[in-house]
Amino acid sequence: MIALYVVLAVVVVLIGTTIVVRRRRRGPRPVALVAPPRAAMPEVLVTEAVPMPVLEDTSLETRLASSRGVFERVRSLSGTGEVSAEQLNVIEEVLLRSDVGVVMTQSVLDELRTNGAPAGVAAALRAILLDSFRGDRHAETGADDGRVAVWLFVGVNGVGKTTTIGKLAKRQHDEGRSVLLAAGDTFRAAAADQLEQWAARSGAEIVRATEGADPGSVVHDAIGRAKARGIDLVLADTAGRRANSSNLLDELAKVRRVADREPGEVVETLLVLDATTGQNALSQAREFLAAARVTGIVLTKLDGTARGGIVIAIERDLGIPVKFVGVGEGVDDLIVFDPEAFVDSLLGP
Repeated sequence: MIALYVVLAVVVVLIGTTIVVRRRRRGPRPVALVAPPRAAMPEVLVTEAVPMPVLEDTSLETRLASSRGVFERVRSLSGTGEVSAEQLNVIEEVLLRSDVGVVMTQSVLDELRTNGAPAGVAAALRAILLDSFRGDRHAETGADDGRVAVWLFVGVNGVGKTTTIGKLAKRQHDEGRSVLLAAGDTFRAAAADQLEQWAARSGAEIVRATEGADPGSVVHDAIGRAKARGIDLVLADTAGRRANSSNLLDELAKVRRVADREPGEVVETLLVLDATTGQNALSQAREFLAAARVTGIVLTKLDGTARGGIVIAIERDLGIPVKFVGVGEGVDDLIVFDPEAFVDSLLGP
């Protein structure tokens, strides 16, 4: 019996020792933390909702930063009265770099030599450039009674013609006009698909055909549908190239004849040019003028080039007004061309 008591005592001692060791390893039990009482919320006084500030700078000076940068040297020229030979050299270089063109540049230099710069060089150049813009920039949207107004778009592939049509469709829709798009560029793969996406975005209807179909028939069908549904304006895309050896300009002349036949009436023929191509845009324009009887220019990608002077060269050399310019990728970034705002973006303070 004594031996049994001894064994039990040893077991109890061992169990107690084990418990104590485990507690020491675990450390002390955490003390429960009591959160302090919260302070009362202050009373918030809001009298009116304030809109979030718009951080993006959408001024024309910012949009045309590349072209404006080229004219920095002219804006920095000081002095009034007679323009020095050194200043004339700077002006000549700037104008040529911006693609104003040789003829227009020489005309500007001659005028500065003759009349000087009474209010400063930048002010004198501003006045001369503004005087070169004289065309009527109104885009006609009305047709004779009983006929449907048609805008015909021409230009080579890659200049942004189809995108231009979509953006102008949105503008016309926002101004309260009903619009129908005619997918007349049947020779470029996916051109009609692209235009159909723009139709959905702009709230316009669309008439399209299978790839390779006759462009004139597409435009004719579109005008017929517009007449039947009382739609105000048809915007007609055309081919920028042909898949075979047929002459593109002959094709455009044919499409125009179809579009101008009752019940349609072509009230605008807009030539779309890419500003980043500079003087090449002028060469393209001359090829289209006679065949399409162009009434206005749409100059795209003006925000992406330092050759903004091409606007001046186009108006002087072609005698056709620039009616719209692209200054960004957004749907609302195709704007009506304002000569004064444009020149101020280059030469303003």
